[in-house]
Amino acid sequence: MAAALDELYTTPPSDFVARRETLAAAAKTAGRVDDARRIHAARRPTLAAWAANLLLRSHPAESRQFLELGHALREAYHALDASGLKDLSAQRRRVISALSRQAAQLARDAGHRLSEPVQQDLEATLRAVLADQDAADQWAEGRLVNALTPPSEFHPDTAPAAGGPGTRGRPAPPPPAPPPPARASKDELTERGRARQEQLARAQEAAEAAEQRLREERARRADVDVELPRARERSEQARRRMSAIEEQMQQAREEFQWAENEQQEAEEHSRSAADALAQAEREHARGRSRYAA
Repeated sequence: MAAALDELYTTPPSDFVARRETLAAAAKTAGRVDDARRIHAARRPTLAAWAANLLLRSHPAESRQFLELGHALREAYHALDASGLKDLSAQRRRVISALSRQAAQLARDAGHRLSEPVQQDLEATLRAVLADQDAADQWAEGRLVNALTPPSEFHPDTAPAAGGPGTRGRPAPPPPAPPPPARASKDELTERGRARQEQLARAQEAAEAAEQRLREERARRADVDVELPRARERSEQARRRMSAIEEQMQQAREEFQWAENEQQEAEEHSRSAADALAQAEREHARGRSRYAA
């Protein structure tokens, strides 16, 4: 059941309904009536949601790192100062931009070019995944129906979700932090600073790992783009050689058939000549017998 739904939500929206009916019919034929009902109830995703699902399924390692990055960012959110948040925001934008381009390329490879509004919805979905745990959980399932709406600011992972999926309302703002004690000891301040630096380091490491993975993926894609025309040319050359060989084989078959027909005719002529010779010899023998008598 899970595999059928995973396949369905990575099927291009234009083919979604036909594939849904095929999978539902197969489940019903196999006697899995409840599964067939669930499959039949699946809703067709928008192009942006489909591209986000496709990205998750096609690049699980990068997607897992992206989810880990979101967790680290949300964890560090309340502990960072303005400069730390600014640095992470810049990394976050670069990662989202790279991932959205990757998803758009996957969509093009599947026969669907994303328009500018769809691309914006896709980027909004990725921003929501980084900023909100509820949105991250929805994307991690790989069965988005609509694009997600990012909240106005990052939410800590402990914040309660409200409003359901991102398209049905923004998550509730984080609960207010408890008021700090009137006075804090020097050790407490030192510990808070250390914790803040550790959170910042974890978030930066996650962002840098995601960026490195994306750079490697772009380099691999560039190598594929260079090799693809060469492979196509080699394939075309092989096809031309095969066509030439097939023509030669066809000509050889025709020549063989012609020679075989000639051989059969020669054999028939030979048999006819042998029969005529035998008949002449018999008649000659009978004539000599009459003459001798």
